[in-house]
Amino acid sequence: MVEYETPQLDAVFRALADPTRRAMLAALSSQPLPVGELAAPFDISLAAASKHIQVLERAGLIQRTITGRTHLCQLNAAPMHAGLEWIRHYERFWQQRVDVLEALLKAEDKARQPRAPRNPRRKP
Repeated sequence: MVEYETPQLDAVFRALADPTRRAMLAALSSQPLPVGELAAPFDISLAAASKHIQVLERAGLIQRTITGRTHLCQLNAAPMHAGLEWIRHYERFWQQRVDVLEALLKAEDKARQPRAPRNPRRKP
């Protein structure tokens, strides 16, 4: 059963709703990055990038380790699993509806096909 009110799931979807944060996650999927490198491709201030990173951290999607002045961010994809399960629930829901529609359309097509004429029996 899919849970509809989980703060963790809400945080994940909230974090994924922003294209900048999705791009950050994509960048982190290949390797951990320092905050400065993670923020570099975007036309935003370091402070704005830091706010995006905090949203991702609250959702559990990234982990930040601090060594001296270096903040290294690493992807944690595990929380996305709850979102995937939520989506799969609705995928099954819609797939069932599509299967029913397909069956109805096939039955309708079959009913519209012209029937071959019957061969009248010839009497000897």
